[in-house]
Amino acid sequence: MHKLTLLIIILSTQIVSCKPQEYFFAQGEAQGTSYHITYQADRSYASEIDSVLRVFDMSLSAWEPKSTLSRINRNDSAVMVDLLLTEVYNKAVEVNKASDGMFDITVGPLVKAWGFYSDAPLAHDSARIRQILKYVGMNKIRIENGKMIKDNDSIIIDVNAIAQGYSVDFMSKFFDNQHIKNYLIEIGGELKVSGKNPKGNKWRVGIDRPVDGNYSPGEDLQTIIEISNKAMATSGDYRKFIIENGVKYAHHINPKTGFPSKNTLLSVSIVADNCITADAYGTACMVLGVEKSIGLLNEKQLDGYLIYNDANGMLKTYVTENLKQMVKN
Repeated sequence: MHKLTLLIIILSTQIVSCKPQEYFFAQGEAQGTSYHITYQADRSYASEIDSVLRVFDMSLSAWEPKSTLSRINRNDSAVMVDLLLTEVYNKAVEVNKASDGMFDITVGPLVKAWGFYSDAPLAHDSARIRQILKYVGMNKIRIENGKMIKDNDSIIIDVNAIAQGYSVDFMSKFFDNQHIKNYLIEIGGELKVSGKNPKGNKWRVGIDRPVDGNYSPGEDLQTIIEISNKAMATSGDYRKFIIENGVKYAHHINPKTGFPSKNTLLSVSIVADNCITADAYGTACMVLGVEKSIGLLNEKQLDGYLIYNDANGMLKTYVTENLKQMVKN
């Protein structure tokens, strides 16, 4: 039996206590970022939360050298693709097709070459980019007989644009299995909520104003939305970027050109039933730009809050009709 399945079964079959329920708060680090979780239960699940996140890290964390993902990127021929990586790959294929290739989990080497992963000297001259592009493309990887097949050993799979959202879903499945109905799970800024907050109301979550220098989530909000039983992920260009020769380059890379996308879109927040969908489509929109993103959201019937600059540099917003009902300021 797969160790993930075993863990869920064991944790799901614990005897339900009759103790009065209260709201607990947990925080910590996972996947190279932080998490904050609020939930109503009859006891603390702190140790279980850490165990669940550890299982996730051992599959999809690029910071864990023994993870399934890290071993695949080292071309370990013995490693088998697990359930988590399979689901991430399948969602990546879906969003890649829906976005005309603008979402791609093989762009890691390009992101690294542009200097977004470290303070190392940049190496993004056109010749270098053309060389890297040989190893970029969703059509260059596939799953066959439980193995991840790469057309070339130099291909690197990077799930940063989708894994945090999926980790939120993974944790929410654990809570659902424990019959925990009221919770807010936030990992690296991506979140999912269920039921009611401690005041008995829908959960209120903020969307940060996408301006340079707004490095602390929650300090300068663009708006607040009220949701329940939904997930939300936000992608933007105002926290991860580099400046070279006076030019600002955002970290969202166009997989076809190898260069950062250039458009007026500053931030995209997607509200969906699950966070993996919200996370992936949010990233795709940042590469597509305003008009194509609006078309994509309508086509996929997704709720989105787009913040962009107009021709005069003024901050503007586009909010899908259904999401307008959730906006509270």
